[in-house]
Amino acid sequence: MLKKTFYMDLHGCDKNRVDGERLLGEIVRRGCRITDDPQEAEIAIVNTCAFLNAAREESINAIFACDALRPGKSERLPGKLEKLVVAGCLPEKFVSELQKNLPEADVFLGVNDASALFSALEASYEGARQINAVGTGTGDRTERYVSTMPHIKYLKIADGCFNHCTYCLIPKIRGKYVSYPMEELVEEARSLGQTEELVLVAQDTTRYGEDRGGNAFAQLIRRLSALENIGHIRLLYCYPEAIGDELIQVVRDDPKVLKYLDIPMQHCEDRILKRMGRRGRREDLEALVEKLRREIPGVAIRTTFIAGFPSETEEEHRALLSFLEKMQFENCGFFAYSREPDTPAFSLPQQVHPSTKKRWVRELYEAQARISEAKLRTWVCQTLSVICDAPDANDWIGRAYFQAHEIDGNVFFTPHGHPVEAGKIYKVRITASETYDLIGEVVG
Repeated sequence: MLKKTFYMDLHGCDKNRVDGERLLGEIVRRGCRITDDPQEAEIAIVNTCAFLNAAREESINAIFACDALRPGKSERLPGKLEKLVVAGCLPEKFVSELQKNLPEADVFLGVNDASALFSALEASYEGARQINAVGTGTGDRTERYVSTMPHIKYLKIADGCFNHCTYCLIPKIRGKYVSYPMEELVEEARSLGQTEELVLVAQDTTRYGEDRGGNAFAQLIRRLSALENIGHIRLLYCYPEAIGDELIQVVRDDPKVLKYLDIPMQHCEDRILKRMGRRGRREDLEALVEKLRREIPGVAIRTTFIAGFPSETEEEHRALLSFLEKMQFENCGFFAYSREPDTPAFSLPQQVHPSTKKRWVRELYEAQARISEAKLRTWVCQTLSVICDAPDANDWIGRAYFQAHEIDGNVFFTPHGHPVEAGKIYKVRITASETYDLIGEVVG
């Protein structure tokens, strides 16, 4: 049995992170060591993302960087690397092309192949060249080695997608939507130990259970909330058309569920939404936001939008800017449309010029910055419950309920004599605000 030191370079989304943690769990189960220093590693795993061309390029560059750590390859970065494993979405979709063009890799694994890691490595050590183990794993959701801060953990509740948005590769990478059994998810959440913030993720969390006979997302949340080791639950990737009354009730009434919803909208104009393959219309989105704010006092809404979808006009872009002003979202992300081969949108006419897309993204961020700055200003002189994440350069860094880890802003605060510990929640009086962040001091 291999007894080696492993290093993992994680790329992509939170769902990918959970897949990577299953690979790390397999490594620990086999009695091997994990290091954060790639120069110490004998085996490196690059867990790749293939969602967009930029993500693919980033993953490929990481593969080259790890390969440079083989003995004799670089005097500047001497390493001990013996084997390089390329895992995740990139080989899941493009393994044939990678085998032809990426001789640096020794082993290829897909998104659900953690159980095949060691058999593939053993074959490679025995002399086999470029092991293609994509799809050879059992698909079992093996025990994870958590890579996040101890108090925040992700729970992937489903894989794949059946929304078939015309710009998206996910169904062709991860297949149809598959909900994981509820009992397994509850047991996995329990096995994660004390967790102050459990973040539920999937390509579309709100569809949970629909492939098994009926939507059970609200039921799953209630089951997870009942666990003693779970402090709070945050919901990401909630598609707008699937947010119903039962889910709204759970978010409103369950004290463990943070009053925060991440709702990817992608655009507001009916014509663009239809060409994107999205369900619903602008009036549906506006009605949903109005209902959420009426039914869930103080709810924070995060969303994402794509700028420059094929045939989008300046007028439609201006309509999206107007939509932002009207909706006043707490947090937004904006992305220039990426033309991805093997998607229906790739062949659509009237592709928008890259410089126009770049300008539109800039204008959207400028508009949202003004909204965010005004909203955060209203918290000055108020007291918020803030989860402490880590020490900052001078003080501490944490988040309020309307700030998701790594994607929204932060609260920077001083202890003022109070003992402070990562993972704990403190009352913080807000003394100042910036465009995306708050500044405060502990008051209890």
